[in-house]
Amino acid sequence: MTSIAGILTGAVLLSARVFDRRPLSGFGLSFDREWWHSVAVGGLIATVINAGALGVSLAAGWATFNGVMQVSGELPFLPALGVVFAYIVVAATWEEFIIRGAMLTNLAEGAAGFIPRWLAIAFAVTVSTLVFAFLHGAKVTHLSQYGYYLIAGLILSGVYVLTGELALSIGFHVFYNFTQSAIFGLGHSQQTPELLAADIIGPSQWVGEEGLVFVGFALLGGLLLLAYVRWRDGPLELSDRITTYHTR
Repeated sequence: MTSIAGILTGAVLLSARVFDRRPLSGFGLSFDREWWHSVAVGGLIATVINAGALGVSLAAGWATFNGVMQVSGELPFLPALGVVFAYIVVAATWEEFIIRGAMLTNLAEGAAGFIPRWLAIAFAVTVSTLVFAFLHGAKVTHLSQYGYYLIAGLILSGVYVLTGELALSIGFHVFYNFTQSAIFGLGHSQQTPELLAADIIGPSQWVGEEGLVFVGFALLGGLLLLAYVRWRDGPLELSDRITTYHTR
C-alpha cells in the first residue's frame, strides 16, 4: 500500500508539473467541497447496490451467513478493516487517475484535433475501457467474464466524461470494491476482513465476482450515477474539460 501510494503521488505530480503541464483539476482532481460531496455520493450508490446484490444472493439461496466481524490474518478486526480500506482507496484512485484522468483525457484531447469531438471522446472511452478490462485479466477464467469489466469501465468512464471530474468515479470504485468484500463478504479475489461473512454457494455464472447478479447491479449503479448527474447538472452533456487542454 505504501509503495503504491508513493508511486501514485509521484505519478500525479510528475504528470501535472512535467509531462502534461496542467493543473490537478485538469485530471478531474479538484478536491473542493463539491468534489468531496460527489465522492460520498458515488460511495453511497456503490454501497447500496452491493447490499442489493447480497440481498438477492441470500433470497435465491446462493449465499449463506457465516458470522460477523471475521478476520483471516493476525490483526484484530477494526485495524485490519482500516488497512484494507486504505489499500483499496490507494489502488482504486491509482486506476482512476491512470485510466480515466490521464489516459482517457490525453486520448480525447489528441483525437479531437482530427475527428469530431464526440467521436474523439468515444474513441478515448473505448480504448481506456479495453485497457481497464485487460488489467483485470488475472481474475478472468473465461472470456465472457471480460464483459463485467468492460461494463464497469464504461460506467466509470461515462461518469467522468459527463462531469469532467473523477470524484464520482473514485467514490464509486473505492466503495464498490470495499463494501463488496469487506462489508458484505461477497468478494472472491480479495482476502479481507468481513463485517458480514457470507459463503457463496450458488452457480458462478450468477454469483461469482463477474456473475450476472453483479453485472445487473453494476448496471443499476451506473443508472443511479447518471440520474444523480442529471439531477445535479441538468441535461446530460459531454464535459468540455475532456477535450480542452488547460495550461497552468
